[in-house]
Amino acid sequence: MSHTPPPTSLNTSDLAEVLFCCGLQESDHPSAEQVRKAIDDRIGACGGDSAACVALVAQEAGDHPETYTLRMRWALSTVSEAYRDLTSAA
Repeated sequence: MSHTPPPTSLNTSDLAEVLFCCGLQESDHPSAEQVRKAIDDRIGACGGDSAACVALVAQEAGDHPETYTLRMRWALSTVSEAYRDLTSAA
């Protein structure tokens, strides 16, 4: 498994927010490579501006508050697995 560094100097929480607003779902059981690609693609779609992704998270949280907590927990856990080198360096 590749341990590709994060696309920028984003931390685990930042990367989880980006993953949160990607199309991947927990039921997809994405691989680490799929997670990293989805994050790279979403950051690219946001013009490289992670703040734009955070705005999408806020919108989703407002639109679907009943699923926000579960999805964010999944995103945090998934990012921790996909970027093990990032979480072990902390």
